[in-house]
Amino acid sequence: MMKKTLLIMMTLVTPLALLGQEGKVDSVWVAFWNLENFFDPFVDSTLAYNEYTEQGGQHWTVSRFQRKRNNLYKAILAFSEGSPIGLFGVCEVENEYVLNALFAQTPLRRFHYRWVHEDGPDRRGIDPAIVYSKDRFQLLASEAIPYRNPLDPKAVSRDILYAKFYDYREDTLHCFVNHWPSKYRGELETVEARNAAARILRARVDSLCAASGAPPKILIMGDFNDTPEAPCLREALGALPLHEIALGDLRFGPAEGEDPSSCHRLVNLFADPASLGFKGTIKYRETWSVFDQIIVSKSLINNCSLHCTLSDARIVHEAFLLEEDPTYHGQKLNRTYLGPKYHGGYSDHLPVMLLLRY
Repeated sequence: MMKKTLLIMMTLVTPLALLGQEGKVDSVWVAFWNLENFFDPFVDSTLAYNEYTEQGGQHWTVSRFQRKRNNLYKAILAFSEGSPIGLFGVCEVENEYVLNALFAQTPLRRFHYRWVHEDGPDRRGIDPAIVYSKDRFQLLASEAIPYRNPLDPKAVSRDILYAKFYDYREDTLHCFVNHWPSKYRGELETVEARNAAARILRARVDSLCAASGAPPKILIMGDFNDTPEAPCLREALGALPLHEIALGDLRFGPAEGEDPSSCHRLVNLFADPASLGFKGTIKYRETWSVFDQIIVSKSLINNCSLHCTLSDARIVHEAFLLEEDPTYHGQKLNRTYLGPKYHGGYSDHLPVMLLLRY
């Protein structure tokens, strides 16, 4: 059942939109960032999990919350070059309070953003959200798509957040923000959980294809807790690198006897780290991986209006988001917590961005 959507007029940060002649926007950035446990510092009596409070195990005080909020808004202003982002997916946000504190009570408020957020079933109370520029996009519909795993009916995970937007060039854009089940219990033990999330998303993509009179423009972003080459992304979702997809095949709808899921290809723009400017979005010991990705429908590649190219995707790796790694060498993420120890940084993930062009 669709939950009540919270639509708040806020300020959010986004990468720059470039203006052409006569004031028309020629391009707009979209972005995604896992904000790493962005909790308010107050006890929530409706939840069993209250570790991020002053009395909780993380000793999350008002001053620590404010430092986190300030770190985030300054980072967003820096990597967006002080301009608004058109669509900004975030995850690991607790509630409306933290979104309001970040986007309405900081210098980001001058961008007059709105957002979509719905309270989900996550045990810790963290959810995805979609922030959008009301000057660039009009919200037409939204829905929290619940997670279901037929092989583990009792399993609980974050909803997939869906929103349908209309832009002022008369394009319709379908956006999905994801935070798939993690590998916390081990990769083999959790692989089916991510496959289940991928199948749920694939079914929605196929429904959009079947219901549309023309190939829909689809934007998928999130923390998938797996790499682009993982079966959950390649096989269950069908998101492939650009070079593996025949761009000349613009047929919409399956041929007779063809699998309907093949009628609309998804392009994973983050499948080649060498083209993204950095080696990964998370680091475990000495290994960097790309867990945070932006995936688009092929209709956003082959298009004469709103479109993108492989070179338009990048991993944000500003120096302040990283620090020296004395244990495993090179750099590591400048995190809020290092295990149970408060560190005071930004996030345990790097942001990702994509330029959409007109």
